[in-house]
Formats: sequence, C-alpha cells, structure tokens
Amino acid sequence: MSTATDIELRREGSIAYLQLTGADRLNPIGSHTSRALADAVRAIDADREIRAVVIHGEGRAFSAGADIDEINGFADGSDFSGFVKGITDALELIERSPVPFIAAIQGAAMGGGLELALACDLRVTARGVKLGLPEAKLGVLPGAGGTQRLPRLVPHTVAFEMLVTGRPITGERAYQIGLVNEVYDSPDEVLAAATVLAQELVAGAPLVPELAKSLLSETLTMSLYPAVEREREIATELFASEDGREGFASFVAKRPAQYRAQRG
Repeated sequence: MSTATDIELRREGSIAYLQLTGADRLNPIGSHTSRALADAVRAIDADREIRAVVIHGEGRAFSAGADIDEINGFADGSDFSGFVKGITDALELIERSPVPFIAAIQGAAMGGGLELALACDLRVTARGVKLGLPEAKLGVLPGAGGTQRLPRLVPHTVAFEMLVTGRPITGERAYQIGLVNEVYDSPDEVLAAATVLAQELVAGAPLVPELAKSLLSETLTMSLYPAVEREREIATELFASEDGREGFASFVAKRPAQYRAQRG
C-alpha cells in the first residue's frame, strides 16, 4: 500500500511553513493529505502570532496532483465526490484564512497540486518548472477549483486552453500571464525567495494583508461603486487603527515604523 503524503508544520518566528512530505511519489494529495492540511490551517489561524505561511513540497516536486492510487480504488462517483470535497474544503480554509499563504513552487505542480497553489494568495516558482491541469488527458476536468480559480487569475482564453488540452506551461510562461508573482532561474532559489516575501509581509502592519485579503474576496463579484465604498470603509478602519497612526507618524518623523506583533 502506498504511503500517504503528510503535512509537516513548522514555525520560524512569525512565519509558518507547510511541507507536503511524500517525495517518493512526488507529493500526491490524498484524503489523508487533505485532512492534515485542513488541521494545519486551523492551527495556523488559531495562532495569532503567525503572520505569513509558505507552502512547499518535499523533494523535486511541489505536488504531482491527486493521489491516483487512492482514486483507482474508488467503487463509484460518490467515492470520488467525497474525495474531491475533502480537497476543496481544505483549499477553502486557505482562502478564508486571515493569514496570507505563499506557494513556493520549487517543482512540478500538476492537477490538484496546481489547484493547491491557485488557492494561495501569492506564488513563486522557477522558469523551467511545469504547471498544469492535465485532467483533460484522462477524459475529465479538474474538480478542486481549477476551472474556477484559474480563469480568475489569467486570461480566459489561456485558462480554456490549459483546461481542454491538459498541456502544462513553464514557470516563465506562468509569470508572463500573471499566474505567479515571481520567477527565478533555479528551483533551489524558490523557497528562499518565498521566505523573503513572507518576511516582507511580517515586517509590515499585520492588519494590511489580513484586510486586503478579505476585501478582495468580499468585493470580487460586486459592482464597482459598492466595492469602492467598501474599500473606503476598510481604508478608514486602517487609518484609525493603532498601526495606521504609527505608520503615518513614522513617515512624518522619517523613522522605521514599529507595528504591533499580532494579527487582529
């Protein structure tokens, strides 16, 4: 029986690291993985000192996708539906978390692996890394948010092409179309770069990424003017906060800002 990919949670200061630990099988995502990921996200949400999260894979892949060995044992569609729901529930926790998540895509991110990265707030990868949703080659479509999150991040025609051909794109191409935020020459640079990005978030005002994340999610389907009104409310809340006053005071005084150490 194949060993299930586990999730290792470690913390360094205000940054948490989630590692998929199944390198021998390229970190496939199975039911156990989904439950472990959900538990880890809940633990992160409960720890108010954690200000940023970096997700990465063990070994040479980020994640090759859903656990085919587990899927192969399903009796019918209801088994598959329950399996996919476990993944989508875990990814929803990532999206709803007040903490920003960074996907350090140091190796291939395929199928469910890319869907995991899509649920994160920021993505960093290397130029030659392959990213894709190959489900079309198996006669199906992604079931853990790929058909919905991808076209919200890249042009519709690009998303459609990836979905119906199953062809992967390189990290370089992903950067060109806005799917990833940063791209590096070597996979060895990716985790370090994601850590630098996390450190930048940690150094800023804690409420800014938290409220930016919730604001973008809340206003995604709103028309422009109600969304701008909501933006004004959030901006006013931040301006009136302790960190907002400190930010302006430090700028005027030409000194480094001293923000509080925890999330809201």
